[in-house]
Amino acid sequence: MAAPTPPPGVPDGPRAAPVPPELARLLRDQLEAVADQVEKEVRRQVPEYARPGDGTYDRHLRAGVVQALTLFVDHIADPRGQGAAITATYYELGRGVALEGRDLDALQSAIRVGGLHAWRLMGRTTEELGLDSSVVAALGELAFRTVHEVAEAAAAGYAEARLRSRDELERRRGRLLGLLLGEGPPAPEAVQDLAHGARWSVPRQAAVVALAATPDQREEDRPLAVAGALVDMASRPPRMLLPDPDGSGRFGGRAFTLALRGRPAAIGPTVPLAEAARSLHWATRALGLMGRGILPRQGVVRCADHLSTLLLHSDEPMLDRLRSQALAPLDEVSEGARGRLAETLLAWLLSGSNVPDVATRLHVHPQTVRYRLRQLEKLFGDALHDPDTRLDLILALRAEELQGDDTFSA
Repeated sequence: MAAPTPPPGVPDGPRAAPVPPELARLLRDQLEAVADQVEKEVRRQVPEYARPGDGTYDRHLRAGVVQALTLFVDHIADPRGQGAAITATYYELGRGVALEGRDLDALQSAIRVGGLHAWRLMGRTTEELGLDSSVVAALGELAFRTVHEVAEAAAAGYAEARLRSRDELERRRGRLLGLLLGEGPPAPEAVQDLAHGARWSVPRQAAVVALAATPDQREEDRPLAVAGALVDMASRPPRMLLPDPDGSGRFGGRAFTLALRGRPAAIGPTVPLAEAARSLHWATRALGLMGRGILPRQGVVRCADHLSTLLLHSDEPMLDRLRSQALAPLDEVSEGARGRLAETLLAWLLSGSNVPDVATRLHVHPQTVRYRLRQLEKLFGDALHDPDTRLDLILALRAEELQGDDTFSA
């Protein structure tokens, strides 16, 4: 590990003020006694280190105090020395704090408190020796340099461990998501094992979100953190598994839309966790229909709100055959008339054959509706009153309406 760079004003190597080398020998003789008092002061001022009977904390605290004091004395003996071995110790201390899941503040507070108290104690020795003010000032600068070096080393170790921990956690969660969304239901034991390593609480149910892809993978386009969600932005389409989406009330509302940063998305149906792949299938299907304008292009679309549309487009070749067969009689009229007749026929079927309701829905006179219905009777005959044919007509006409077909634009 590279030695930390002293901050402005901290002596660096040969530019340090001269300090009698024999002072280093004298202070080294006092090191254990000073360490006892510094350790006691740290325990008094930093509650996290006041743990009676905690052997691990005791060892870490004692080792840290002795190492820092040793580095200070070494700087007196040789201001040009880097103390790499000692700062490496603090680097490992910082890593240990991160790996234990603790905050760095306690360690940094201990370093500051210990450094100040050590300087006060050793300052008494300089007074007893009658050293002049320039030497005292130089010792103060060396103490500041020591505190800076060990604090910086601890921070670097902490940051490195946190980064590695986050990366490893993301990898584990990625493997868990891959297992949940793979082919075939995952083994419960495998899910539990991976979830434990990924620090993820296993829910009873889940829903999968399919996100609209962007041309590049910019960090600012990544969705904001959603509690408990497993995210894979590298897949196509990007996906996000939401735990217990219905029970929590957190997903699908305005806050969730804002978390997606304006990215269009489709939320698959809520299913048992073992069937998450099925939720992904329908979310992906819905996202495709959004891209074609069959479902709303923007915002968040919930599959649960569009089940009939998804069912209608689940087998599009069969849907095309149904449209061609059911609407064949309309091929006998002009394009303009076809659109008006198709629109009237769908409204009539959906309104229970109520002419006034059809007129209101289409904003036309009831007599106009009756005229069009007579035309439709000529084209379809008695089939208009057959329940099976009426169902086929509703599905075929609804499909054309959703697709923005020219049938409904004339």
